[in-house]
Amino acid sequence: MISVQNLTKSYRNGFSRTFVLRRVDLEVQEGEFVTIQGPSGAGKTTLLHILGLLDEPTDGTYHFQGEPTHEMTEDRRTEIHRSQIGFVFQNYHLIDDLTVYENLETPLIYKGLSGSEREGKVADMLDRFNLVAKQDLFPSQLSGGQQQLVGVARALIIEPRVILADEPTGNLQSRQSEQIMETLRRLSTEDDVTIVQVTHSETQARYGDRIVELADGRVVDDSPVRAEEAAR
Repeated sequence: MISVQNLTKSYRNGFSRTFVLRRVDLEVQEGEFVTIQGPSGAGKTTLLHILGLLDEPTDGTYHFQGEPTHEMTEDRRTEIHRSQIGFVFQNYHLIDDLTVYENLETPLIYKGLSGSEREGKVADMLDRFNLVAKQDLFPSQLSGGQQQLVGVARALIIEPRVILADEPTGNLQSRQSEQIMETLRRLSTEDDVTIVQVTHSETQARYGDRIVELADGRVVDDSPVRAEEAAR
């Protein structure tokens, strides 16, 4: 599903070059749930953005479902991003002048669904995340936790093949966090949805199959979550 080889991301800084990622190798199979961890500045979010086709590497290769992303046209990259990848942003990235309902409906419009199909899917997500009473509110009228729930619902509504989540439960109460993590795990185990999450939480990391540790832009460890450590 995801294959990264010798991936490097750097920026020119005067006469020097600053490296964010250095020769990263990563393989993620279909339906696998992978957690990326590491200290601040390790390159976690940059890697997630490259996997989500929101950024491009300076060097190295990235194949998405066997297709080399460096050979994709911009239209092809946009098509994949809109139809196959659900992104949960740490800072929500909701559209401020759209209601909760409209924020959830927007990716379905891009996907080309009919009005009745959109209505049904939005209603399902509002119900699943207990947001029915909030559907006519704007993001500024919601708490941080509520905005996070809308962000998760928006990522799931297109029924993506890949979910990329940057601290997906960072602003949620423990009960809501468990609900989101259980939902992600079910999508992985029952629907073969591939999930890559970035989190500082050891508890949430144990919902996945593997933990990849980044430090100074390099992969320093890639280990399976042992059965006795898995979240239950």
